[in-house]
Amino acid sequence: MYAWIWRKLPFGTPGRIAGSLLITGGLVALLWFVVFPWAEPILPFDDVQVGDDFGTTTHAPGGDGTGDGTPGPGDGHDVPYDTTTNNPEPTAS
Repeated sequence: MYAWIWRKLPFGTPGRIAGSLLITGGLVALLWFVVFPWAEPILPFDDVQVGDDFGTTTHAPGGDGTGDGTPGPGDGHDVPYDTTTNNPEPTAS
């Protein structure tokens, strides 16, 4: 196939090189601007889910279920330490 294209391009070797570059550039532009945008929604590259296995939240938004915002054993997080102790509330100076 490539040999057939090479034979059909006009103007000798310089014309064949220029024609090959134009054909290659045209195919790259076709892929870049038409095919890839069409295929992007079908591909799973940006399919990111945050949550449990089913994408739902089964724990209370207050942390440990008490509603006071403190983390607890039933809050659904795997962090083995309290994340609020190193974040003191700002004080007025």
